[in-house]
Amino acid sequence: MHIRFDVPADPAYPGRVAAALSGDRLRRYGYAGAVLTAVGTIGFVASRGTSWGELISPFWVTMAVGGLLAMLYWPWLQLRARRRSSGYAVDGSYDITDEQILMRSGTESGGIAWDGVARVKGTPDFWIVYVGGMPATVIPRWLMSAADAETLRAFMTERGLLQAR
Repeated sequence: MHIRFDVPADPAYPGRVAAALSGDRLRRYGYAGAVLTAVGTIGFVASRGTSWGELISPFWVTMAVGGLLAMLYWPWLQLRARRRSSGYAVDGSYDITDEQILMRSGTESGGIAWDGVARVKGTPDFWIVYVGGMPATVIPRWLMSAADAETLRAFMTERGLLQAR
């Protein structure tokens, strides 16, 4: 297998990469925030009719507000990453073989051996490549030809890195 494709100098591309790499790990803040908000709201409403309700109401309100802030943390970080990384747009390329993934961005280049890849997670735009438990890079699917994308999907599935559809 040998797949090569270019990445144009699109100002939106680095932000999309940053959002994809951080999104998987930060999504749990939204879930935890939803739980905190629900528990805080239920506790606040339930404590209103009790004699000790006025003493404990600030606790429930704080929990609900903290939950709302936790739910907003992930979208805020993604928006910030998109804004900050828009100035990093440079031409690049990917060169993917049976042995490794080589990436070039401007004058920088790097690679990841397939033997070091723990798993690959598919998203609508990217395949997120994990080395150990950390996301290391992304492979943009929409920049590849359909035949190359299917070849790479089959290769990763065969190696047990990507779950079959």
